[in-house]
Amino acid sequence: MKSKPARSVLYLPASNARAIEKARTLACDVAILDLEDAVAPEAKIEARAAAVAAVRSGGFGPRLGVRINALDTEWGSDDLAALSDTPIDLIVAPKVEDADTVRAHSSQIPSGTALWAMVETPRALFALNDIAASGGPLEALMLGTNDLATMLRTGPSPDREPLKPWLALTVAMARAHGLMAIDGVFNRFADSEAFAAECAQGRLYGFDGKSLIHPSQIDGANAAFAPTEAEITNARAIVAAFNAPDAVGRGAIQIEGQMVERLHLAAAERVLAQATTNP
Repeated sequence: MKSKPARSVLYLPASNARAIEKARTLACDVAILDLEDAVAPEAKIEARAAAVAAVRSGGFGPRLGVRINALDTEWGSDDLAALSDTPIDLIVAPKVEDADTVRAHSSQIPSGTALWAMVETPRALFALNDIAASGGPLEALMLGTNDLATMLRTGPSPDREPLKPWLALTVAMARAHGLMAIDGVFNRFADSEAFAAECAQGRLYGFDGKSLIHPSQIDGANAAFAPTEAEITNARAIVAAFNAPDAVGRGAIQIEGQMVERLHLAAAERVLAQATTNP
């Protein structure tokens, strides 16, 4: 699946008009208007109307999505129905625990709209293959680390030690089914050093980008999940070497004393594609 960049995925409460207006000009790859956790129960209906109005009026630089309430709540179905005839780019489904939930969303979202499934409960972890294999408009798995850590009752850890198996599993399932994988949020938005470290960890594990809770995190995420100059230089060297006349038909070649195979060529081409797509 060829997907647009999702290095920085910023959540904004749909009940906050100023936040919505600001989102139009932010440098994040994706802006998510949130109807779920960021909105109090008494403000749900008003926030829904604001999200629909924002989608209809357009003018957003980032790709625009809406996180609806779960379908088993009193608001979820109405959220989905209200967005069904809007030009929304993507819908985020919270607390997805099985493939049936993915299919329920898929059958109701507008044609051409992508679906991102949030993985944030222990039950979801053991249904992840079925969830990722649901197909249709499903485009990404989003790991909800806050909810997951709470439900697993994990202790605090600066390097997310208790969550490492689930970081790896989410990426593996996404790759197995041609989906993007989006890492969870970092709550201490004023701690730029720790945020950078967690972004680096997420990229090390293979995530495509990170969920954000504050605009100050955008630049750091964009930098962390984009190819470095060294990676771009190396990728260009690999592509050039395989394009040389003496490399025709060869499955492996030597570049500066290192054996490089065709699988490395595919990875290099992906790096160069990212460098072209990500400003």
